Amino acid sequence: MGTITFLLVLSFLVFFHELGHFTAARYFGVKVHVFSIGFGKQLFAKEWKGTVWQLSLIPLGGYVKMKGQDDSNPALVESGDDSYNTKQPWQRIVILFAGPFANFLLAAILYFSIAIIGASALAPSIGTVQANSPAFKAGIQKNDEIVRINNTEITTWNEIGEEIVNTQGALKFYIKRDGKLIAKTISPHISDAQNMFKEDIKKRMIGISPSGKIIKLDLSFGESLVFAYEKTIFASTMIFQGVQKLIQGVIPSSEVGGVITIGKVISDASESSIIALLTITALISVNLGVLNLLPIPALDGGHIMFNIYEMITKRKPSDKVFMILTITGWVILGALMLLGIYNDINRIFING
Repeated sequence: MGTITFLLVLSFLVFFHELGHFTAARYFGVKVHVFSIGFGKQLFAKEWKGTVWQLSLIPLGGYVKMKGQDDSNPALVESGDDSYNTKQPWQRIVILFAGPFANFLLAAILYFSIAIIGASALAPSIGTVQANSPAFKAGIQKNDEIVRINNTEITTWNEIGEEIVNTQGALKFYIKRDGKLIAKTISPHISDAQNMFKEDIKKRMIGISPSGKIIKLDLSFGESLVFAYEKTIFASTMIFQGVQKLIQGVIPSSEVGGVITIGKVISDASESSIIALLTITALISVNLGVLNLLPIPALDGGHIMFNIYEMITKRKPSDKVFMILTITGWVILGALMLLGIYNDINRIFING
């Protein structure tokens, strides 16, 4: 069941990505020969409005084959008003960007659905208070509930951290304890901490940790839209930074996951709850959008790079250079896929 869920989710994400390319291409009058979910041998095909819609044997991706554009033949040139070749560079960029944009849009829709169904978050309830910390010295106790900091209402645990980090000086905490509202003034101190990439940083802290209590967020339609937007931006930023840290060597290459890891994560999420499955699907959708925008030839970002070059220089890269860079891009992608699979296999044996 987990494998079926994984294939369905992946096919759905690929379909949405390619639908973005397809929609933009047709908007600019480019003929689309094939819309394929999967690679390799054709399993099912149906022609509709001049496009062959097909399912292929290897369900780990997909493609839209446009007139005048073929990754397997980068030097392909086809004439006519309905050819990708004859479109202006900015139009080609829009067609290329439409795929990743569709992934970001899908993620936002999924996050919005989560908000409507019932998003949850850590409650602003204190689990432990570190000895001799600012909170300890101010008299904060276990099970205290933080309801306001200065003039900011607090509903989730994350809002506490944001308020502490994004302000200066002492803060006035309003605590609910045994049904009573208590005010405490706390002066955060700068402490050693680690960010999500395990880098050492300095951070304003008061020495408390959450109780682990989960609350369901009661969001209006407008608040759900804001929730979806913020979650999509946060996920996109996190993945962009993750790629940057990987290139810098901050994140070891052993952390790169492949299709096996993705499948396991989706399978586990599907067995947990619909909210968990939607959350993972949204995150993977953002991941696909970000990775496809990397300036690697053979990816959308690489093709966008070529078109930006053409816009600036008023000429296309030579066929030889274009071919060499595209092949190099495929080699890079192949190496990353093999690295992911290698790490997946290592994890299986290490974890038994």
